[in-house]
Amino acid sequence: MALTRGFTGRSRGTRDPRLPPGQYDAGANWPVLHAEPTPSIDTARWSFEIDGLVDEPVRWSWDEIHALPTSRYEGAIHCVTTWSKFGMRFDGVSVDTLLDAAGVRDDATFALARSHTGYTTNLRLEDLTDGKAWVVWDVNGAPLTDIHGGPARLLVPHLYFWKSAKWVSGLTLLAEDQQGFWEVRGYHDRGDPWLEQRYQGD
Repeated sequence: MALTRGFTGRSRGTRDPRLPPGQYDAGANWPVLHAEPTPSIDTARWSFEIDGLVDEPVRWSWDEIHALPTSRYEGAIHCVTTWSKFGMRFDGVSVDTLLDAAGVRDDATFALARSHTGYTTNLRLEDLTDGKAWVVWDVNGAPLTDIHGGPARLLVPHLYFWKSAKWVSGLTLLAEDQQGFWEVRGYHDRGDPWLEQRYQGD
């Protein structure tokens, strides 16, 4: 199968059934896109916190989160800019494990993910639970690099990849939806690739 390079390229020939509508296989490429300067975050100062509508806010240091049971995702990721990448393997900790430690209140239905840079993105709580989301620090057997969100990023692979916040620093659980950086600029509040939920109204 021939591949065209670039963020709007498409492969020709028989369509891969693993590809959501409007996506192309990026092959060996992993395009880098973000709206902020790339930070370099010292793991000695890194932390991750769950707060908001929880029984007890919890914060983990780099060493503390690595002491939790690890979990792996193997599969595809899909970017709203139309590329998809297969054969990815991410290692980290399941968001379920982190939420269990904080205790989710009954009135929590949404979450706002935030990054050490100030970036935010909104998610339905059901898109973060039941084995659907992770905080990850390794990809394909190597540490995440700064440009791909290292030292750790959120991973929500069943949604468009802007929901997988780079340089993640925490989740705030909420009773009502609160739009994040791209959502207030017209991107879809959920972002399901199979429904092509790219922009508000899709």
